[in-house]
Amino acid sequence: MVPCQVSQAGYPQLPLGAQRIVSATDPKRLTSTVVRDDEAQLVSAAKAGDVSAFEELVNRYERKIFRLGMNITQNREDAEDVMQDAFLKSYQNLDRFQGDSRFYTWLVRIAVNEALMKLRKRRPNQVSIDEPLTETDDPVFREIEDWGPSPEQRFAQTELNEILTHAIGELDPIFRVVFTLRDVEGISTEETAQILGISVAAVKSRLLRARLKLRQKLNKYFRRSELQ
Repeated sequence: MVPCQVSQAGYPQLPLGAQRIVSATDPKRLTSTVVRDDEAQLVSAAKAGDVSAFEELVNRYERKIFRLGMNITQNREDAEDVMQDAFLKSYQNLDRFQGDSRFYTWLVRIAVNEALMKLRKRRPNQVSIDEPLTETDDPVFREIEDWGPSPEQRFAQTELNEILTHAIGELDPIFRVVFTLRDVEGISTEETAQILGISVAAVKSRLLRARLKLRQKLNKYFRRSELQ
């Protein structure tokens, strides 16, 4: 197991460099969010005790993991905890990572589990990712990222993002998690199935349900707007 420091309270901590990079209150915007070709080399170096290699992994993925936690828990404080705990657990258990999947996929699975634990604490016995569903696929909703140049466009975009975020937050967790992984984070259907431990068919089924529910919620909003 990769060595880990222990705080005065008895809790394990990331190495000092990694602690500095994981910014719970203000995750940094990265210049690139794609999984790069050197990921495997960084993981190997981190396993060998190279703290700077793990720092690079944290620096590369912290914003994406924070956003994932935020989309699932709909709570900033919980998302900060999810990000910190996901990196801490991945660091402590690097020796258990066998390289059968990308490191990022493994990290996302840890983060999803942490986020679901947060939801279970809020609503015991109401969060399960194993509910069977059977449907086919459907056209995709995409996260809108860029604002237009004018103040009017900025306002409209901000309002739309708030509407979409609220609608996603109203989804049941089993649908919200799949929608977040597939349509917000852009993770493949196969990797999403691997992360959640369910079949590809189940991922497609839940994604369809999530998209249909979002479409219904958004249609209701825009119909109300047209009548005003």
